[in-house]
Amino acid sequence: MDFRIYEYLSVFIMSLLFVYGLTPFIIKLALKINFVDKPEARKIHLKSVPLMGGLSVALGFVLLCVYDVAISAGRYFDRPMLGYLAGTVLIVLIGLVDDRRGMKPLVKMLGQLAVALTFILTNFSLVELDRMFGSIFITLPLLVLWMVGLMNALNFLDNMDGIISGMAGILGLGFFAFALTNTTSANQEAMALIALISLSFAGSTLGFLPYNFNPAKIFLGDAGSMFIGYFLSSMGILMAQYAGNKYNDKMFYLLPVLLLSYAIFDISLVSYTRRRDGRHVMQGGKDHSTHRINNVLCSVKVTATIIYTINILIVLTSIIIFRIGSRELLLITTVLFAAFFLIFGRKLDQVPIVVPANQRKDNK
Repeated sequence: MDFRIYEYLSVFIMSLLFVYGLTPFIIKLALKINFVDKPEARKIHLKSVPLMGGLSVALGFVLLCVYDVAISAGRYFDRPMLGYLAGTVLIVLIGLVDDRRGMKPLVKMLGQLAVALTFILTNFSLVELDRMFGSIFITLPLLVLWMVGLMNALNFLDNMDGIISGMAGILGLGFFAFALTNTTSANQEAMALIALISLSFAGSTLGFLPYNFNPAKIFLGDAGSMFIGYFLSSMGILMAQYAGNKYNDKMFYLLPVLLLSYAIFDISLVSYTRRRDGRHVMQGGKDHSTHRINNVLCSVKVTATIIYTINILIVLTSIIIFRIGSRELLLITTVLFAAFFLIFGRKLDQVPIVVPANQRKDNK
């Protein structure tokens, strides 16, 4: 156990320090090759900012994942691990191309679909997929929708300095806490690997945060936000499977929905209000929950702190419910959080927003 604690600490610290040390070089590289995000009406920054932060975070994560496997004789680069890393590399490449050249929404979605299928089909057998929701023809579309939806949700939510890099670090630590809580003598090696992967992710995102917190010196870009969405959605699937198996109860598939509920809330709020007001759903804009909170508080730093606090509370609640193992408590808490977000969303909907021309359907 002492060795395990040392292993966990070393992986977290190494990933954090690696990305913290690498990011200044990525900033210089992005400026040199003009890989920058320029100010637009739908954005809040007023000058060009380097746009390769996702590469820095992903490099830290992948290298530490390789280290996680290499340091133990009981871990291997098997099909699930190779599929997981392949999905990571593919989503980052798609994001970098989109950041550099732009990409049609349909092409980007097809890329996300390929990434989701890469993870799902390398990590689950057809028999497991058939059993999960009663039929593979139900399970596969649901898992793909979950992954593609969250990749886009995190892409949408990456609209303000430090929001999702800090939020991702918190959620990564949440998955680590889940792995620790779920560890038994029968599954300790599997849980140790999930714990290490989660710490590699948390360390990488938190090592990037000092450069991304307001005022940001570098942005994650689509490469970073979609990679974060990929990690959270894939770990959510694994969390659901392990939680459901532990209690032999499919109700515990709700656990990752609860854990990632803020991202689900934000994309739901944006999609609903844009459709209701006759605006383009997929175009960027200043109408997210974060923008609305910032419009009230007039502070990006305070807005980020509020988002972090909400997610810390969600993580703690999710882990406590899993530890208790009560399906009734899980269901009641999920409903209560849904009610909270519904009320919160109604309040935020009353906050005045700026609607750029690119969000109006009459804009040709």
